[in-house]
Amino acid sequence: EAELTRVADDLRTLIDTANAPIFGIDPQGRVNEWNLKAAEITGRPKEEVMGHDLVAEFISPEFRESVKAVLDNALNGIVTANFEFPLYTRQGER
Repeated sequence: EAELTRVADDLRTLIDTANAPIFGIDPQGRVNEWNLKAAEITGRPKEEVMGHDLVAEFISPEFRESVKAVLDNALNGIVTANFEFPLYTRQGER
């Protein structure tokens, strides 16, 4: 069990300190992971976004349908390579 805890801690550190935004969502589309780079880029700390609907609250209207489709596919094990989309910053910028 100590080894599993160590590995989990190592993975948490890797995600938190990655030089790219990393986020996760649950099957309902609510944010359940938000690393430091995602917080830096958007100006929204992890505590502010956790549990919120990623697509409805942080994706601009013109991208919501395509982003939702890609995220739904990902949740079903279907990979989409190199998909980029804008996130709203706290100031409402993309």
